[in-house]
Amino acid sequence: MTILSGKARLAGVLGWPASHSRSPRLHGHWLHRHGIDGAYIPLQVRPQAFADAVRALVSLGFQGANVTIPHKEAAFALCDSVADTARRAGAVNTLVFRGGRIEGSNTDGYGFLESVREQAPGWRAEDGPVVLLGAGGAARAIAAALLDAGCPRLTLVNRNRARAEALAGALGGPMTVAEAPPLDDAALLVNATSLGMAGQPPLEIDLAPLPGHAVVADAVYVPLETPLLAAARARGLRGVDGLGMLLHQARPGFAAWFGVEPVVDQALRDFVAADIPRRAA
Repeated sequence: MTILSGKARLAGVLGWPASHSRSPRLHGHWLHRHGIDGAYIPLQVRPQAFADAVRALVSLGFQGANVTIPHKEAAFALCDSVADTARRAGAVNTLVFRGGRIEGSNTDGYGFLESVREQAPGWRAEDGPVVLLGAGGAARAIAAALLDAGCPRLTLVNRNRARAEALAGALGGPMTVAEAPPLDDAALLVNATSLGMAGQPPLEIDLAPLPGHAVVADAVYVPLETPLLAAARARGLRGVDGLGMLLHQARPGFAAWFGVEPVVDQALRDFVAADIPRRAA
């Protein structure tokens, strides 16, 4: 049983809804492991109440919070200062409160890179071209992280071409937009859309043109094994699931709020995964 003292450090996740979030389970595991006097709380906040809710958390002495859909852009506008990661991503997913000020960052790109490095040992961003499917918030954070890490060429493919072109223009660098994914020489294929998520149709893509050394990553983590990852593994390609991104993106926030640098290990992965369907129904 966890008993909090009057000095407990508090953080949470702001979303609408927040009930689907696995972050309380994730952070709760770390809090228990390190014996920290603290708590991480799901906070369901309607969009129109978001700014007031964040300021209330500051007044109540919270250390900070994660921000999930649909609040990431609102959080960016509310911050007193934002890190380059948030500026590049155009959104904030991690808030830290210091001396009454609200500091924002975006750890999604960091979480993605760390996840790929963990699940596909030896992979480097500079190894070859990347094909990125999607042009939403997750895609923007991932694209920015890949470019900053040295990706030599990044091709965006999205149903709304204008949105993809706007993203490419905003980030700059060696980015192009294509109607169809150029897989023949891709070192990494990333799905940053919701296709393949539980309740959504699968991503329809032929992986045959991918070279044998390519890595296939999916930002979706419900289910853990998406149809895309299953198809990649069936072809002998290395697959990277979306759970790793979720776990690694949480590390900087936990360290800032609770003063401990947490690690992502098999025990954590198993604990969080136990609450996630293995495969699509």
